[in-house]
Amino acid sequence: MDDATLLLSKDFFTEKKKRIFESGAFYADAFVYPSGIQALTLGNSRGYIVVLPYMGQMIWDAVFDGVDLTMKNMFSHPRPSREIVETYGCYMYHSGMLRSGCPGPGDDHPLHGEMPCAPMDTAALVFGRDDQGPFMGISGTYEYVMGFGDHYQARPRVVLRQDTALMDIAMAVENLAGQDMELMYMCHMNPAFAVDSHIIQPAPHTPDHVVTRTSIPGHVTPTPEWEAFLNQVAADPGLMAVLDQPHNYDPEFVFFLKGLAADDKGFIPVLMKQPDQNAFYVSYDSNAFSHLVRWILCSPDQQVAAFALPATCEPEGYTREKEKGNIRTLAPGETQTFRVRAGLLSPEETGPVETMIRSLI
Repeated sequence: MDDATLLLSKDFFTEKKKRIFESGAFYADAFVYPSGIQALTLGNSRGYIVVLPYMGQMIWDAVFDGVDLTMKNMFSHPRPSREIVETYGCYMYHSGMLRSGCPGPGDDHPLHGEMPCAPMDTAALVFGRDDQGPFMGISGTYEYVMGFGDHYQARPRVVLRQDTALMDIAMAVENLAGQDMELMYMCHMNPAFAVDSHIIQPAPHTPDHVVTRTSIPGHVTPTPEWEAFLNQVAADPGLMAVLDQPHNYDPEFVFFLKGLAADDKGFIPVLMKQPDQNAFYVSYDSNAFSHLVRWILCSPDQQVAAFALPATCEPEGYTREKEKGNIRTLAPGETQTFRVRAGLLSPEETGPVETMIRSLI
């Protein structure tokens, strides 16, 4: 197939799910959640994702080989929201662009910025063939413009390929203003927490490579037991390489990863092997992303093992990241593109990837 684009309209979406595209193993179904939010199921021979075309193009759900990749959460379906905390239950959202992370003292930005629930201006199905074979996906545009302020266009994209449970996620952001633009971005994936999962990364599980966040943000209410485990993990991060103590991750733990090795294509691969030998997988462009964050939470209401969150900075809010020198800038007319591959590896696929990652340490 030659590359092609099918512009979407909200008229395509009704309460009754309907198929709007099918070719070989690929298909796309359009529907509307009870909350009124439009959704698009994109599927291949291994499974499917559910994308919200007009709400930040977040990936609400992801299921491959019968495995639900998405965190346990309190939301049966997405809710109309302008802030991600009002509908926190998806597999992936785009955190940023002007602000990202948890607002700290002196910050007035929403949790993870304006992009996660952004009202998209356009959405389109994309399908075609490239050097990796046939693909199908969704793209869109969102223009942010503020009088006497910033002006940018965000262009998210996610595609599926044949016979793989991995998806390619991309985000391009272009500064349309006549002055420099500050940029904070994280590809925020929220994989499910599975007890006894093993995190395998291209760096040792040592304090200089896995830095435990020991400052306590305002939304965290620690217990003496939690603080004791926090201090243990800070001294020996190898304790969290296997998620065999779920009760200790309530409230959350956050880690900042340093000095990870890239593969021969400049991508940094990380996986989380499940007890059944399937593995959740993330690989990201080290030339675009300068930081990697890990977020683990296992409470009665929310269970997530975000083992690899590629980012341009750490998630401690604008003021703190500005103090650290972590805020990136885009010149007028400049575009920054971020690329991530994520999803599920079967037991047969996991072994070779695990061997490759360990060879990078």
